[in-house]
Amino acid sequence: MLVVAALGGNALLRRGEPLTAAAQRANVKIAAQSLADIVRAGHQLVVTHGNGPQVGLLALQGAAYKPDEAYPLDVLGAETEGMIGYIIEQELENALDHDRPVATLLTQVLVDKDDPAFKKPTKFVGPVYDKEEAETKAEAAGWHIAQDGDRWRRVVPSPKPLEIPDMRVLQLLLEQGVVVICAGGGGIPILRRDDGSMIGIEAVIDKDAASALLASQLGADALLLLTDVDAIYRNFGKDTAAPIHELTLDEARKLDLPAGSMGPKIAAAGNFVESGGVSGIGKLEDALAILTRDAGTRILPAV
Repeated sequence: MLVVAALGGNALLRRGEPLTAAAQRANVKIAAQSLADIVRAGHQLVVTHGNGPQVGLLALQGAAYKPDEAYPLDVLGAETEGMIGYIIEQELENALDHDRPVATLLTQVLVDKDDPAFKKPTKFVGPVYDKEEAETKAEAAGWHIAQDGDRWRRVVPSPKPLEIPDMRVLQLLLEQGVVVICAGGGGIPILRRDDGSMIGIEAVIDKDAASALLASQLGADALLLLTDVDAIYRNFGKDTAAPIHELTLDEARKLDLPAGSMGPKIAAAGNFVESGGVSGIGKLEDALAILTRDAGTRILPAV
């Protein structure tokens, strides 16, 4: 079975922890043990991951530069793919006792230059500011800004992922039995010019949406969206809350879920299920148990 496992932010940084290399490595070491269980069970594995805090840190460092000297988001995304991929790669190699090749691939993801998201940026990136400072920085750098709680932040487009040009490389690696780490942070957003050449763009692609596209284009059997919640809950946050262990696609789409947390995961899971696979949502440490129907929530095609 070919499995795409998408690691949520908790795989790298748990709530309240400092954004240090040591803290991230300690968390990845735990994640690697769970991922190794999937490989040892005989499955092929592709790993994706988030990068929100890491891109935010690089953006904060970039704020020390003049606006025209700061690196664009596509380059920052590539930097975080390499940094996070390195840690996951090394810890997964250690967890597998170095008996399986593991490789990190910087992954470009094509978006449409006419995507409506470019006219309405919504994705928060970088540090927070008071309103006056945010407006000053926005004017100097040409940013869009929006209110985030009682502070203000930069917002960028979050276009729909359409195609993964690096798919041929991914398939070659999988044919050789390589465990691949790719599409970190939703991948590096790129546009195709009229002459067929590619160029990076200032945007952030939803990582779950990119993972679903990746799983579909690879013809994967299962997509695991791994987080810090053990399952999808009916009546979440109420006394009557109860875990849901299995849902059809139609049932999943009827659930009333928060747009900023579980909502995007259901959308991504549903997109993959439409391609013929099975999606699972649950805790990182339950990755293999989700595959064997012993944990988490599984989303199945409509009967």
